[in-house]
Amino acid sequence: MPFDHPRPGHGPGDPGAHDLRHHGDSEVADGLLDFAVNVIGDGPPAWLRDRLAATLDGLGRYPRADHDAQAREVAAARHGRTPDEVLPLAGSAEGFSLLPALRPRLAVVVHPGFTEPEAALRASDVDVVRVHTDAADGHALHPAAVPDRADLVVIGNPTNPTGVLHPADTVRALARPDRVLVVDEAFADAIPGEPESLAGNGDVPGLLVLRSLTKTWALAGLRAGYALGAPALLARLARPRPPWPVSTPALEAIIACCEPDALSAADQRARELAAHRVSMTSALESIEGVAVSHGVAPYLLLHLPDGTGHEVRRLLRAAGITIRRGDTFPGLGPDHVRVAVRPPELARRLAEELELALRTLVVPA
Repeated sequence: MPFDHPRPGHGPGDPGAHDLRHHGDSEVADGLLDFAVNVIGDGPPAWLRDRLAATLDGLGRYPRADHDAQAREVAAARHGRTPDEVLPLAGSAEGFSLLPALRPRLAVVVHPGFTEPEAALRASDVDVVRVHTDAADGHALHPAAVPDRADLVVIGNPTNPTGVLHPADTVRALARPDRVLVVDEAFADAIPGEPESLAGNGDVPGLLVLRSLTKTWALAGLRAGYALGAPALLARLARPRPPWPVSTPALEAIIACCEPDALSAADQRARELAAHRVSMTSALESIEGVAVSHGVAPYLLLHLPDGTGHEVRRLLRAAGITIRRGDTFPGLGPDHVRVAVRPPELARRLAEELELALRTLVVPA
């Protein structure tokens, strides 16, 4: 059965079975080749560094209202929205932390998926039901599997860690007049042309789209992103925020990364990533016992031979490589791992070390 409707706190839905607060950065250390974190590159490009550096002289002042307004205007123009349909955020993770402010009675989170939304909801004692996709049908989304009574639904598109890009019409089918539909599009700009995005769909009832600048522009340490939705919905989401929640450099990052030249550069990066993903998939699939989930995101979900996951990660770490464990994602197990897409020369090293690790661990019958 492709979907599972566990009751909150029971069986596969038991939050204690997974560390929902675990993220790839906790597996990274100096000197390790990083395949655990999905950030593209080691830092922002020079032109973006210069834009951010130019804000430093103004850090003695609180973030300005006109700077916030400009960020809303530029992001709105980028998605064909109006400025009052944009809410600048300190990273899309801030948007997830604000979801309890919507006061849902029953939230559904589609898994395997990014775990921070569920962690934030559970921390505020919101009832959460997990709806699981199934590897047997490519982790496809089936809207009918979501309980009708759910008044908040969270899904990633593309989904982390499966890399699946769900058709926009299928995601849109989850919307209801009395429901908030949260679509995490943190990796949308890492796909050429941003197909299936709902960011520009202001006519979908209850739609809340979260966008991140972290991945494509290597801004994980800055925390910059934004939410898109109806003004009344954004006002509800923002109600518990403190004053000045988004820093001056982060507001400048939103402006800079939503301008036409940046969008063109992002699309070029996405095309390069797509080519790297194809070659990396081929290299990893050639290793006996490794199954690669086919997706379109800047990361790959691998299923390793039964019982090898923990030791493979240990051996790779000893060889100077870190990858992301998969068993913290509901619906996945200890033999799942996620690896970021990297250039061919780095991907070859991962493939070589992974094959060596599996030869060490798997004894032929």
